[in-house]
Amino acid sequence: MAEIIQKDGTWTFDGESLRLTPGRDKSVGLLRATLGELTVPLAALAGISLEQGRKNGRLRLRLRDGADPLIQVTHGGLSDSDDPYRLTVESDRFGVAEYLVEEVRTALLLNQVPSDPVDAYVLPGPAVPLSVSAGDGTVSFDGENVRLTWGWKTDDAKAASGARTLPVADITAVRWQPSVGLEHGFLRFTVRGMETEAPAKYDPHAVELWGFKKDPLMALVAAAVQARLPHPSAPAAPAPPPVLEPAAPTPERGAAESDHDALLRRLRELGELHQAGVLTEEEFTVAKQAVLKRM
Repeated sequence: MAEIIQKDGTWTFDGESLRLTPGRDKSVGLLRATLGELTVPLAALAGISLEQGRKNGRLRLRLRDGADPLIQVTHGGLSDSDDPYRLTVESDRFGVAEYLVEEVRTALLLNQVPSDPVDAYVLPGPAVPLSVSAGDGTVSFDGENVRLTWGWKTDDAKAASGARTLPVADITAVRWQPSVGLEHGFLRFTVRGMETEAPAKYDPHAVELWGFKKDPLMALVAAAVQARLPHPSAPAAPAPPPVLEPAAPTPERGAAESDHDALLRRLRELGELHQAGVLTEEEFTVAKQAVLKRM
């Protein structure tokens, strides 16, 4: 087993997975502290590295593309203090960090873990239920439904639309965008049949974010929902085979010819009975039509 303990957190490797525990130092971001301990199996890893500096360095995990719903929705938008896959290392612990890196790399090699993208999430995403208040609203998620409610800072028209409950089955996409400079961020849910390009300020399926402390927590809600949506790289489901109507049974050739001959004999018999006066003209016509229909 290899382990490194730092102010930002503790990373422990047992040969099969890495356990990432956030520290209690003030440098640890709110998202990282709220997310809690993570267990990252080898199957989710594409690599690990140590970046050394003069005063300190940084351990960095590289996950396989598509392995983690949190990485899927944040697209590299997390700050260093919120990123669970980075750990600040003090210079006097570089030797321990190098040992951890070597142990993980050896395990990846021995287990022949590929580094290519995956088409299913390896990590489960943040635990639910979750509820976060930030920006102009509150988002709650219980694993099946997203609930959006509005506060006194919400635009009047948006607030007038009332609270929204969105079943996961109706959500086709979720997107989290952090605030950058003067540009506000957002958490937006795309609902089937109700797609819109309206700004988050007016979209009743989006929360506008203004760059405050709790904004990054909205990424946890986004990741929890993303984990329950179809994976973007999942293979398309095969089309169901066409339903074919059962064909009517085809009579055997010999049987068909035999029936035809019998009907012809019946027509001759009817003609003879008509000529002999046994059948009237009307009776003969009705009987003949019945035989012809069968033919």
